Amino acid sequence: MDYNWDFATIFLNWRVFWIGLQGTLVMFGITVVLGMSGGLVVGILRYIKSPLAAWPARAFVEVFRNTPVLVQIIWFYYAFPILTGIETTPFLAAVLGISLNTMAFSAEIYRAGIQSIDKGQWEAGKAIGMSFAQTLRRVILPVSLKRVLPALTNRGIEVFKMSTLASIVAYVETLNQAKLIADLNYNPIESYTAVALIFFVVLYPVVQATYVIERKLGRSDQ
Repeated sequence: MDYNWDFATIFLNWRVFWIGLQGTLVMFGITVVLGMSGGLVVGILRYIKSPLAAWPARAFVEVFRNTPVLVQIIWFYYAFPILTGIETTPFLAAVLGISLNTMAFSAEIYRAGIQSIDKGQWEAGKAIGMSFAQTLRRVILPVSLKRVLPALTNRGIEVFKMSTLASIVAYVETLNQAKLIADLNYNPIESYTAVALIFFVVLYPVVQATYVIERKLGRSDQ
């Protein structure tokens, strides 16, 4: 099958992709911070034995972990304003959908890390007069975070790629800009190939850096 590749229009519209990449980076920065930090809080609540804390946290995790993030973004954009009377922009709808979904998944990662710590560590903290919160902050979390770093890294990579779903509500990010160029120049293959290359160029060094950090943390535990 013959196909005339046309990457010239991609280079001519590099500013369009640059604007989209900026939108992607902004979306990623906000959602990964909200998702990871909120996930830590929810993960701790999931670990606590009190039903008043654990059950609402579990319900939150199950809802957002077992429904598609694309549907969540659409729901926040169209249904949330109807139910609350609060208008949502494409940016806000995407941030809510991706952040809450990330929060649910990262909460389970944190919970697993906390549960992996031997109970003797809790008892040792209690024996020297530490409260639950002090033991958690000073003893448990530093060790558990090292253990779950690879899983959190993978989740962060998924969040970056998940930002493309914001295009469903016309938020200006990389994939949305690629759609614009593809519609104008009738070159969807080249446009989406450019998106793949951009994501690879951005993510590859980040992934390599996390490998270095993981190796250093591994040596520090020995």
